[in-house]
Amino acid sequence: MNEPTTHRLSPARRRAAAVATGTAAALGLAAVPLVTQAQAATVITVAKDGSGQYTTVQAAVNAAAAGDTVSVAEGTYTEIVNVPVSKTGLTIKGATGNAEDVVITYDRAAGYTDASGNKYGTLGSSVATFSASNLTVTGITVRNTFDKAAHPEITDTQAVAVTAQGDRQTFTNDRFISRQDTVLNWSPSSTGQYRQYFYSSFISGDVDFVFGNATAVYDRVNIQLRDSGAAAGGLNGFLSAPNTSSAKTYGILVTGSSVSSSAAANTYYLGRPWHPTSDAVGQLVIRQTSLPAAVKVAGPWTDMSGYSWKNARFFEYKNTGAGATVNSNRPQLTDSQASNYTAQKYLAGTDGWNPVR
Repeated sequence: MNEPTTHRLSPARRRAAAVATGTAAALGLAAVPLVTQAQAATVITVAKDGSGQYTTVQAAVNAAAAGDTVSVAEGTYTEIVNVPVSKTGLTIKGATGNAEDVVITYDRAAGYTDASGNKYGTLGSSVATFSASNLTVTGITVRNTFDKAAHPEITDTQAVAVTAQGDRQTFTNDRFISRQDTVLNWSPSSTGQYRQYFYSSFISGDVDFVFGNATAVYDRVNIQLRDSGAAAGGLNGFLSAPNTSSAKTYGILVTGSSVSSSAAANTYYLGRPWHPTSDAVGQLVIRQTSLPAAVKVAGPWTDMSGYSWKNARFFEYKNTGAGATVNSNRPQLTDSQASNYTAQKYLAGTDGWNPVR
């Protein structure tokens, strides 16, 4: 893994509203709520077949104002999507409500090079980068289709599907699919407040595919450990790799979820501590979650680049399934401790944010 490099109406719309109100008054008409251009323009439609306002998601994002909704019709959109910091409060939603219907996809890896011959790197490999705060993404699939078997010449095989790097971001009923580094929970300032909530979604990968230094909660999600072909007792991969700043109490939480896999028994680690900086002390709790036989039961945590997992903050609590047990290599929270490691506690921050359903 490589470390990544580091109000609803626009002024024009407010002017339009003022002109419209003035015109109504001049004609002696009663003032009425503006439901024509101003409100209609807050929903921007995307359809690949040309039936919407735009045919690409990025074009709609570019046209959107803060607080707008981008509604994406059924289809497969082969593109890179970037939602900048300025698009605060944006909603991106699949029009059908079924994430399988609306797919944003691209083939990109960290080792690919741009037109100038520079490698994209981990962050640059992302299919969708969400930087705006108060963002909602729902009913969308984001898939990175990079196939390392088809590209043996590529040694930097990180292939991010989603980079979440804003505060108060909510992802519901989504599907995020890749192999290595599927979802990056990123805090542009390692000690800054960046919180992301994933609910009722599907995450799939094989190496470090839930990772980063932001505060992220995976609540009632289905996490799939992909089968890379290793025999029982071998190594298929690692679910997570947090690099939480030691200054932060909360890193990544997986709660009330289901981890599934068709991989052979004892071939997956739950996580390893990414330690790219001296203050990185990964924090991760997996609680009340069903674990498959693919998890290495005797010891589900492992070292990374010489940094011991025992120096990280890894804990479990009341997990179930064939991959769950309690032993000296599986630190457990007590009931009292567990009360401080809930979705609400992770996400409350300094403003009491509580998107938990």
